[in-house]
Amino acid sequence: MRGSRPKKRVAALGSAGALVAATLIVGAVAAPANASAGSGNGQDREARGAAIAAARAAKAGIDWQDCPADWNLAKPIRCGYVTVPLDYAKPYGKQIELAVDRIGNTGSTAERQGALVYNPGGPGGSGLRFPTRVTNKNAVWANTAKAYDFVGFDPRGVGRSAPISCVDPQEFVKAPKADPVPDSEADKLAQRKLAREYAEGCQGRSGAMLPHMTTPNSARDLDVIRAALGEKKLNFLGVSYGTYLGAVYGTLFPGHVRRMVLDSVVNPSRDKIWYQANLDQDVAFEGRWKDWQDWVAKNDATYHLGTTRAAVQAKWLQLRATAKKNPIGGVVGPAELISFFQSAPYYDSAWAPTASVFSKYVAGDTQALVDAAAPDLSDTAGNAASENGNAVYTAVECADAKWPTSWRTWDRDNTRLHQDHPFMTWANAWMNLPCATWPAKQRTPVNVKTGRGLPGVLIVQSERDAATPYEGAVELHKRFKGSRLITEKDAGSHGVTGLVNPCINSRVDSYLLTGELGGADVACTPHATPKP
Repeated sequence: MRGSRPKKRVAALGSAGALVAATLIVGAVAAPANASAGSGNGQDREARGAAIAAARAAKAGIDWQDCPADWNLAKPIRCGYVTVPLDYAKPYGKQIELAVDRIGNTGSTAERQGALVYNPGGPGGSGLRFPTRVTNKNAVWANTAKAYDFVGFDPRGVGRSAPISCVDPQEFVKAPKADPVPDSEADKLAQRKLAREYAEGCQGRSGAMLPHMTTPNSARDLDVIRAALGEKKLNFLGVSYGTYLGAVYGTLFPGHVRRMVLDSVVNPSRDKIWYQANLDQDVAFEGRWKDWQDWVAKNDATYHLGTTRAAVQAKWLQLRATAKKNPIGGVVGPAELISFFQSAPYYDSAWAPTASVFSKYVAGDTQALVDAAAPDLSDTAGNAASENGNAVYTAVECADAKWPTSWRTWDRDNTRLHQDHPFMTWANAWMNLPCATWPAKQRTPVNVKTGRGLPGVLIVQSERDAATPYEGAVELHKRFKGSRLITEKDAGSHGVTGLVNPCINSRVDSYLLTGELGGADVACTPHATPKP
């Protein structure tokens, strides 16, 4: 399950995506302080390669230009590229270009504290919209913008950065797809075949990139971007999967971190990355789905979907059964419904829009649901972006860790979970199943831990987050000594730092502007409940 914003796909951490979804001498370059935070000579070679690439980038800098028109990033945002090795063990081998953009700090020269680099999650999310928080005058970020240039980038494989692909984008979004909840062994066999074919498609279309689509490589890329920006140390804001990227960066380059805010945390335990993390999501999504249903029931005067959670659930099951029998508008079946409705457990901002579409359908307006949940085959750029995001999601999660290859394991775990957590379990399973037959090398995850020089990191998390369950923040807090944890109590929106909550906003500002972490962990009351 993606850990940033939802995308559409059914079948094949952190939106939920696819549902059946300058020459240098090596010895003269200092390696990062924690070069072998992984294990073995491969990591040592990659650490040396990262140091070589960073030194090269520091010398080259970034040739900032007005952004290309089709990037939709208006002046004064500027765009450029940073060159990185595809394989850090071979720093002089094949290179790829990563797209970056920036907007200068809004305060004085004296106020400037450097660049703040952002990753929104995924894996597979683009960070290039980050500078628009300044051009759009986002009040939550106004204080931080006075001190920092806002820098976004497309990670390797994403968008404008050597993008990868696994299937034709128009085929990827076609609907209706099979119901992810299987009725029979034949249904499971069909989904297994789709997952295997998806993995083969990734190899056929992007095979040369797949072995190198790892979080540690993206962390090395981040260090090269830091160097290209002319920054001695990195200031980083990571949300969702971006927290895992930040955690791995902090482990590999502890002495290169200045300030780091990690929001909505992927559990960094090696036991969780990534198979178990996805199972944990299924449980958390069920809980947050119920929270949304309670809110819908409380606002029955607006939505007329029932005055209890059970009544709203009954309407949902009725809608699902109807769509399974006869896809709504010919295109919206159960898979498409889950892709659309999952945005409510993700984000409070989706509570009212999702309930409104549901309410209209029950009142007889099917078009609103078709418009919201069906693919738009005319949106070729959007469909290409969705397919690319899903390809990167799959490639990174499959390459980062070794996955179960036995179907019996998947079948046992998901059948058991589905009994009490039916909203998302099977859809999430099919989305990740390509990793069971992944054609490229699978690594051992980095052991995330505190290294010499790592400063205090600020961790922010809502208590009932569906995409990145709360235990992940607690685990990272234990592993990063000296970190502070801000908990938003009785809340569950994914991505907390962008919401209006003065208890959180003021502390994030204070940390980024002064380095002040506070003397203890903090529990904040929730942000405002959505209005119907």
